[in-house]
Amino acid sequence: MELVWLYVVLIHVQHVTAMTWLSLAKQTSLKAVLRDPRGCDGLAGLVEEQVRVCRRQVEAMEAVQPGTELAVLECQHQFYSRRWNSSTLQELQVFSKATIQGTWESAFIHAISAAGIAFAVTRACSHGELHKCGCDHKVRGVSPEGFPVSGCSDNLSYGIAFSQASMDSPERRCGVSSSRVLMNLHNSEAGRKALLAHMKVECKCHGVSGSCEVRTCWKAMPPFRQVGNVLKEKFEGATELYPKRVGSRKLLVPKSSRFKPYTAHDLVYLLASPDFCDRDPGHGIFGTSGRQCNRTSLATDSGCELRCCGRAFPTARAELGQRCSCEFRWCCSLKRKQCRHLVEVHRCR
Repeated sequence: MELVWLYVVLIHVQHVTAMTWLSLAKQTSLKAVLRDPRGCDGLAGLVEEQVRVCRRQVEAMEAVQPGTELAVLECQHQFYSRRWNSSTLQELQVFSKATIQGTWESAFIHAISAAGIAFAVTRACSHGELHKCGCDHKVRGVSPEGFPVSGCSDNLSYGIAFSQASMDSPERRCGVSSSRVLMNLHNSEAGRKALLAHMKVECKCHGVSGSCEVRTCWKAMPPFRQVGNVLKEKFEGATELYPKRVGSRKLLVPKSSRFKPYTAHDLVYLLASPDFCDRDPGHGIFGTSGRQCNRTSLATDSGCELRCCGRAFPTARAELGQRCSCEFRWCCSLKRKQCRHLVEVHRCR
């Protein structure tokens, strides 16, 4: 599964500036490029505003790459079993015709990438890798057990500020009158809020023989997998919007009055997603033909009926090897055999 597909998905059509930070996920020599005399100007895929951000924050740019990789891998994890997965949009030449823009999937991508960049830059701050930031000693509060929070907390405010500058500024330069820009800005902020809302208090015990008479507590970011799970839930309940002119402003409002009002933490979209069933490379859809499925499952993700879009799913037999007949011998070895058996594999026609 190539990392390049997510970069392709994030290229906007028409006049909207590309949110191309995820192109860094496929840069194999980012450090060398940044240390080159051309520096940020040598980074392929970035628009002018992003190059300016890079020049102001060269040191932080090395932290952006692991953040983009986190976003790509998390997106692959969350969607690996759905019709839309990492095989979509692998060819760079289809980016300008991608039908995924403005959809549920685009909402998730913007949210997870904004969170990934904020997460990685914050982690670099806490690890002392950046000179402009470090721990956040201003965070105050109490742990669930009542111990004061005054230690070296993750400096998430710095990571969020960098994510906003790097991702939102190029979008805003295109003009917030664009419905798709408004959507992208909202979803990027929702991704960062998912990270912020799940900060947790961690403590370390001090005292004789670990008696825990004294504790040093700090606020730490959640595991990124937790952020991905939260945003996947938001994806499932995303609200469809449409642009509405209110005075001189354009707002995005729920398309149906039956929809609950969306909050700053929710994901939103403008366009219905394609079904991703049939191959149409010219529009960035590679279909589900050849994908493996579960014949006995009725689930919306892996069941053959749904994944194959009503097409046939021929059965093939494959030989599977696994360890068996394990026997422990004193002392100290484990004897085991390699057993092989046939399994049925179903793939969409």
